Amino acid sequence: MHRINVILVDDHELFLQGLAASLGGYDFITIVDTFTKPQLALKCIAKESVDLVITDISMPEINGIEFIRMLKKNSIATKVLAISMFAPLHNERNFYHGYLLKDATIDIVILAIQKIVYKGETYFYDEITDTDSFTFSKSIVTKREKQIIQLIAEELTVDEIAEQLFLSKHTVETHKKNIFFKLQVKTNAGLVKKAIKLGYIN
Repeated sequence: MHRINVILVDDHELFLQGLAASLGGYDFITIVDTFTKPQLALKCIAKESVDLVITDISMPEINGIEFIRMLKKNSIATKVLAISMFAPLHNERNFYHGYLLKDATIDIVILAIQKIVYKGETYFYDEITDTDSFTFSKSIVTKREKQIIQLIAEELTVDEIAEQLFLSKHTVETHKKNIFFKLQVKTNAGLVKKAIKLGYIN
């Protein structure tokens, strides 16, 4: 799979930076840039190779709808995922490639990105099912992370895992942090329970 070049547009800096930090943790996503002003985003898209724009809808100066219209005039290939606090006032599903509400979890956002860019599908908040998060979680753990999950389940410490896999302690701790984030767990016990459900543990 090729890396997905993403631009984020939202007038709320805190949300913008939080989303950028979350998406930046995935090795198949490149955050090209973030913008609080749609006008600046359009200038960047004209110069850079961008696969997906993730944008808010309710913004001052130029709202998200107008921004998307301007974007489509200049960059037909760039896809659009809207993430808003409000459900759309209309049902123009051909207008976006995807539409999520801001209370969506990061795994749902990632699933939407994968479907929109890799599969050429659409993804809307009212189509989300209980199995979406499960399907996503099972697909994103790397081979190395699966090894570490297995060793955690065998009750090895970070030091012991590092020694067995010929890695530094820091590298193992980073992998473990990424695993916890990807699977949305907080403890080793929670990880083992989730890993059994996903079939990672032999």
